[in-house]
Amino acid sequence: MRADTAEAEKLIARIAEVFREHGYEGASLTRIGQATGLGKGSLYNFFPGGKEEMAAAVLAHIAAWFEENVFAPLRDEGQPAAGIGRMLDATDLYFQSGGRVCLVGAFALDDSRNRFVTEIRAYFGSWVAHLSAALQRGGRDKPEADQLAEDTVAAIQGALTLSRAFDDTAVFSRALGQARTRLAV
Repeated sequence: MRADTAEAEKLIARIAEVFREHGYEGASLTRIGQATGLGKGSLYNFFPGGKEEMAAAVLAHIAAWFEENVFAPLRDEGQPAAGIGRMLDATDLYFQSGGRVCLVGAFALDDSRNRFVTEIRAYFGSWVAHLSAALQRGGRDKPEADQLAEDTVAAIQGALTLSRAFDDTAVFSRALGQARTRLAV
């Protein structure tokens, strides 16, 4: 991709929203062009690999955001409870209090999963592993921490789905509140 950083960020954000709204298969170059204001030629200039490269760039952008805002706080050696609290706050912010679909989760559920299996596994695996490590530093034994971390990420993802299904973001807010209690944050 050839663009300055600010332009690239805006472009990737717009493309991500097309994938969120229409899924990988439904995110046609026409729809992406409408959302970005770019023609197919310009899109191919930025992404010579086409839609697959666009999706990979979106997934890399999401991974970088989660690394900085979700996983890094979980590695806070001195204050695991504070790191878990920051992780939950960042999760709430990113998913707009349940109003935003998890694109990685959406990709995991549709036919695009096979194209991006490495990225999908890394996203969810990192989240569970970093949360488990923080819980262990906070005093939980490894089996309990592993299970609690997996249950928490699953609850967050499930709450996103239910929030969307019920058109009620309070479902997500309640799930995060319950996660705070379970994680003792």
